[in-house]
Amino acid sequence: MEAAITIMALLFVALVALGVYATVKVAKAAKRGVDRTIDQARRTVEDTTLRAKSFGQTGAAGELAQLRLSLRTSMRATQDALQAGVADDASLKESLDLFQRLSAHGHELDGDLKRLEREPDKARVREQLGELRRRTEQITHSADSLRWAARDRAHRFAEDELSSLSAQIDVEAGALRHWTGADGTGTSGRAAGAAGSPWPGTAAPAPGAGPAQPAAAEQPQAITGPDPLRTPYPWEKSARPETTT
Repeated sequence: MEAAITIMALLFVALVALGVYATVKVAKAAKRGVDRTIDQARRTVEDTTLRAKSFGQTGAAGELAQLRLSLRTSMRATQDALQAGVADDASLKESLDLFQRLSAHGHELDGDLKRLEREPDKARVREQLGELRRRTEQITHSADSLRWAARDRAHRFAEDELSSLSAQIDVEAGALRHWTGADGTGTSGRAAGAAGSPWPGTAAPAPGAGPAQPAAAEQPQAITGPDPLRTPYPWEKSARPETTT
């Protein structure tokens, strides 16, 4: 009796622990989903604000917004391209590692540009603007080079696969058109093999036997179709009986 009580207690504790673990996992997953949604919304708001500043403001403020927008757009597009391609091409793993190192410089530059947006000393902003422009062009050029190389590699692989597939199809099409066999009977080896292999469920003809003749009882009979005047269609209403009055 005591052993049964002990086993029940252990099972209860295990179930409680399993429930707590599942609850924690679900809560963490939900939190990650909420965090991703918040990050996405924040990035959208920031991009919209930068786009509005780049078009609506002139001078250093407008150029700073344009540099930040250009940097973020290039880095995000390269990151998406590499992460999507590394699943099919393992050689992109090294490119993705290089991008992570480049991304650190990109975040640093974005922080510098963001701080200059709040800098009240306009003369200092104009003084540093040339160096920030150079760094932005260097980082975006490197990111664009990685992205274009990854896309060119994927397109090259797709073209090679299509060329190989086209060659195989040409060979198969030539084999299908070669219907004259070596004996001149007009039957290809492919067709002869198909004729010698009956479909499942059909009886193979006996050796030396000629083509099977249908039995008299199996001769096709004429089929009398139903009278179209008596066959109602689904969309027709039932006919009402005619009154004799």
